[in-house]
Parts: sequence; C-alpha cells; structure tokens
Amino acid sequence: MKVFMIGGTGLLGSAAAQLFIDKGHEVKTVSLPPLPEGAPIPKEMEIVFGNYLEMSDDEIKNIMDGCDCFVFAAGVDERVEFPAPVYDAYKKYNIDPLDRFIPLAKEAGITKTVVLGSYFSYFAKEHPEMELTKKHPYIKSRIAQEKTAFSYADKNMDVAVLELPYIFGTQPGRKPVWVILIEQLSNMGPITFYPKGGTTMVTVRQVAQVIVGAAEKNKGANAYPIGYYNLTWNEFLKIVHAAMGQPNRKIINIARWMFQLFGLHMRKVYANKGVQGGIDPVGLADIMCMNTFIDKKWCVELGVTEDDIKSAIYDSVKLSVDAFTGKQKLLEMKGE
Repeated sequence: MKVFMIGGTGLLGSAAAQLFIDKGHEVKTVSLPPLPEGAPIPKEMEIVFGNYLEMSDDEIKNIMDGCDCFVFAAGVDERVEFPAPVYDAYKKYNIDPLDRFIPLAKEAGITKTVVLGSYFSYFAKEHPEMELTKKHPYIKSRIAQEKTAFSYADKNMDVAVLELPYIFGTQPGRKPVWVILIEQLSNMGPITFYPKGGTTMVTVRQVAQVIVGAAEKNKGANAYPIGYYNLTWNEFLKIVHAAMGQPNRKIINIARWMFQLFGLHMRKVYANKGVQGGIDPVGLADIMCMNTFIDKKWCVELGVTEDDIKSAIYDSVKLSVDAFTGKQKLLEMKGE
C-alpha cells in the first residue's frame, strides 16, 4: 500500500510512517520546514516541503498519484489559542482540509482515508445531555470534522476517524503539548489542586498502531473511540510529580464549583489576551470531574498492543519541564 500523509513529520505522523514502512508500505508526506532536530523521521519516507494549505489542486493530486490511502494527521487541538471566534481557526485547520483533500484523493484513485480526531467527539455523542458541542467550539468542530469526513464515504472510499484521547510520548526537537500542564502546576506552588475525575490515554506508539490498523482494516465509515489506559487524575498526577522531581508533592482534590471559579478567572485571562479557548474553561469543570474512560476493545480491534504508559508520561513531562524552564529550545506545534 502507498500512503499519502499530511502531518507525516509530526509526533504522531512520523511514528505512524515508520510503522507503515516497517510493515512494507510506502509513505510520502507534505511538511513545513524545518524538521525537528534529532527527530527520528523515517529516511525511507518521501518528503515534499511546502504548506499544503497553499498548494494547488494539481500539485496535491500529483503527490497523491499512485497512492492507496490518505491519512490526515495534521490540524490543531484545543490547547492552541486563537482570536475569537476560535471556531473559524478549527474550521480552517481541521475541517476545510478534508472538504478539499478527500475529493482530490478520490479523483487520484485513493480508496482509504484515515482522519485523526478527538475523543471529545465520542463523549459528546455518548452524553448529549451535557451539550458539549454548544458549550465548547473545539468539540463542535470535531463533530463537524467527523461529519465532513463521513460525507465522502461510499463504495469507492472507506473513511475512519480515530477519536484520540490524551497521548504521551516525545519527538526529539519538538515542544510537547504538555508544557501547559507544567506551567499550571508551577503556578499552583507546592500543592496540586485538581478534581477527582480521570481520563483514558495511549502512547504515541499505540497511536501509530491504530492509524496503520485503520488503514489496513477499516471498511465503510466508522469512528473509533481510542483509549487503552484509564487513570484517575490522582494516579496520573503522581507520575507527573515524580517526573517533575517532586514525588512527595501533595494533591488536594477540589470540588466542581471551585474548578468553575477558576474557569471564570481563565475567561478573563483569555479576554485580556484577546483569545478564545476552544474548551470553555467554566464548562471544562463538567468534563474534568468525570471519568472520561474508554474500553480498549476498539484499540485491540485495530491491533494495539501493550506499552509502558508510565514511561511515556514520564518522558513527556521531563521534556515539557525542559521546554518550560528554557533548558531546551524546541519547535512549536504548527497547524499547517
């Protein structure tokens, strides 16, 4: 199988590219320079440097020529800040590319599409009473992304959307998304104040496995809720604290209303910065105070195997601390 990937040099894309190659497939990708220094980018992968948002349709179709599968492993998540209305940015980076590239893929003879989405879509569908799409522009955009992707599924195109959760693992030279967590914990002083909920999570290697598994196995239009390890926040934070060099740091669980008060403060912070959060900080309390757990059966179906989640968290936090303290200069995450 020949795979065309947008995002093939990123944290998740490069891991998936390597696994595709290890399994005998060919991979080509479009990437913005520079590449992260020291990152294990597969040397067998064909890289076309450029901004895919600015390339012509003919340029894209020429790159897609001869490919069997299209993987969209780019876009931005809720931790990237934009001016209001933030939904417009998510539409630009996460939705509009599918509206453009999946039809081009079909014209080029590609028969499989894999899209990296968010587990917030799964919980929005599982808990309609929470009205997550009304409260949070990011979650609204991810549901719209799924609908857009599935609108192109037919007898000639299989479409899989991977609803990805918290992901841990590092790519040398690239700034982890978890720097924001280190900043939050540092601002709390010597004690961590956190709610009682929890979340599901996977490692970067496991994400590579679900991407390749979906490319090889998916038939029709399907959303796959992805999760393998379900940890409470307290279990997770103990690993984080150890990686920060503070293994005995105390955790105090706070009530929902206290988290909501913090959310009101963050709304003011966003307003002063001239940005809007993709997840409303007040409404976030409802999510953080629940256990957003997912059964690993969908992962197993796609070929995911056990990994060391504690080490993955530890490595992610260590690199995030280095980035936060300025010990390492790392590439920022890009939307293009």
